[in-house]
Amino acid sequence: MQRFLRSFALAAVLTGAMTTPALAEPGWSANLNLVSHYRFRGIDQTWGHPAVQGGVDWNHADGWYAGAWASNVSRRSYPGGGAEIDLYGGYNGKIGDDWSYTAGVYAYLYPGANLRHAQCPSAAFPAPCSGLPSQGYNTLEFNAGLGWKWLAYKLSVSAGDYFGANTRTGYSGGTGGTLYHDLTLTVPLSDSLNLIAHAGYTDIRARYGAFNPSYADWRLALGQSFDGGWNASLAAVGAGNDGMYRPPSGGLSATNGDTRALNRTAVVLQVGKTF
Repeated sequence: MQRFLRSFALAAVLTGAMTTPALAEPGWSANLNLVSHYRFRGIDQTWGHPAVQGGVDWNHADGWYAGAWASNVSRRSYPGGGAEIDLYGGYNGKIGDDWSYTAGVYAYLYPGANLRHAQCPSAAFPAPCSGLPSQGYNTLEFNAGLGWKWLAYKLSVSAGDYFGANTRTGYSGGTGGTLYHDLTLTVPLSDSLNLIAHAGYTDIRARYGAFNPSYADWRLALGQSFDGGWNASLAAVGAGNDGMYRPPSGGLSATNGDTRALNRTAVVLQVGKTF
């Protein structure tokens, strides 16, 4: 159980999930993307396989926004599942010409995914094993942020346990109040080309035995937009805390014998279209 939770109960966490752009054009829009693999806050969510992702957004001229977004995820990390659905809403505003701010709520949903669906034996649960608890991964976060010209900071805080991490799954306590710090610099290189540098830190409010599960992640990307709503990006993404996310103690599949360094630095390719 311990080896599995270090590699998996928090693999639900890490920079790739959909975020609502500040001060978007009013009205409805939709997006569809193909990525070489899905990274959320630095961690591989599809075990190196491609993901199809898409969403719909509504933005009001006064600054209110709401939307939904979805992606496939790996059953090795989400046994019984295979999809992530995000629902979000909030408010974006400006202070003068250079400052902006945001506040909102974000729900991460994993339909059907539950720890009790993990296979035994598997890489995460070698035989003999039994008595896996019933534990889902749905998570609700509140967030607030401030931006100045090209630089933006956003703080997210979990309203309940963070992606299934609690005493039932071997942690020293509940993980409500876990913080995610997101610092992002977006530098326009031309009218259609941006350089994006991101640094993040997940501060998890519990320990797992002798392990501190908190970690840092980073992303460096070039994003290019094209006529007709098309866009593409090339990014290098990675995260720390090898004990949580790399074999032999981490990166263990819950459904078969596979292992993977889920936090290793990798190149992520993306192509998409906004409608």
